[in-house]
Amino acid sequence: MAESGGEQGRGARGVKSAARTVALLELLASRGEEPSRLDELAAELDVPRSSMYELLRTLADCGWVRTDSTGSLYGIGIRALLTGTGYLDSDKHVRTIRPFLDEASEALGETIHLARLDGHDVVYLATRESHEYPRTLSRVGRRIPAHATALGKALLAERADAELPLPAEPLAAYTENTLTARAALLADLERIRERGHSVEREETVPGIAGFGFALRYADPAVDAISCSVPIARLTGDHEVRIVAVMREIRARIEGRLPLAPGAPDWR
Repeated sequence: MAESGGEQGRGARGVKSAARTVALLELLASRGEEPSRLDELAAELDVPRSSMYELLRTLADCGWVRTDSTGSLYGIGIRALLTGTGYLDSDKHVRTIRPFLDEASEALGETIHLARLDGHDVVYLATRESHEYPRTLSRVGRRIPAHATALGKALLAERADAELPLPAEPLAAYTENTLTARAALLADLERIRERGHSVEREETVPGIAGFGFALRYADPAVDAISCSVPIARLTGDHEVRIVAVMREIRARIEGRLPLAPGAPDWR
């Protein structure tokens, strides 16, 4: 039986409301510690002020949004953390890889990351911080354009040039060394394919180099691990050791994570 016009209208409104809710939560999450005001959020998402207010109050009551004592500033709520933690805890790849990150960190004394390709970006899923230098941009949950990171470039190199998930040029620059022209990036990806791992030197954070290794238990790879190291400590011998240790760790991870028969192949 065909849906009535009223049912179709309610369904369309429900889909629009869901899309608006997701867009709001993603916007609040992207702002990190910076609080947002009602008018800013309404303007950014092109939503009537009254509708935005009702949506914010509903989400605040449910714990997805938090507000200050005056009720005028808004940020992402604790429910988002619980959902994100649930995602990490339910993912067998993340669970399996975490101990290997610990091994790499202990062996090298550097910061080790696990990230996943999501559209144009990589999202950090796990990090083991070095105690030798301050935290960088790569906390868990952070999104960074794939072309600007060792992790992302290792994953881009697993794809044909015609299939690369890249935004329009110029590509976003994090430092003066970030590759922002498609031609320069394609040349670098070809070197990565020949070398078997990616290298970025101060392309994401000044003073920091990275070495990325795609995890090829999926085809094409969607996850990668990397080692970040201050340029000041990156001697030739240390670079050789980083590459050797990370290659061994990658091989061991890939050996542990073939796709099990009947298991969901999450995309």
